Amino acid sequence: MSVAGTYDCVTKSPMGDQKSTVTIVDNGDGTFSGTNAGAMGSMDLEDGKIDGNKLTWTMNMTVPMPMKLEGEATVEGDTLTGEVNAGAFGKMAMTGTKTG
Repeated sequence: MSVAGTYDCVTKSPMGDQKSTVTIVDNGDGTFSGTNAGAMGSMDLEDGKIDGNKLTWTMNMTVPMPMKLEGEATVEGDTLTGEVNAGAFGKMAMTGTKTG
């Protein structure tokens, strides 16, 4: 099963539900790259690692404030389920459905 693809996601943030499009590109060596693009702009998925159907990555948010975010998710079929750790703001649930 490939985790690569495009996912329509919702992250439950302190500022309400944040919709975004997450694109995951499998680099073929246990790593991935991609983007998380939403109303607040686009962030690169960095340090992406694939362990079976589990993903971990970091993102450097700049809007509304600079912050390093740590993400982890599990892909089962066409569903992505995980969370984004926003440091002092805590962990935010993230869900998504594969669209391509």
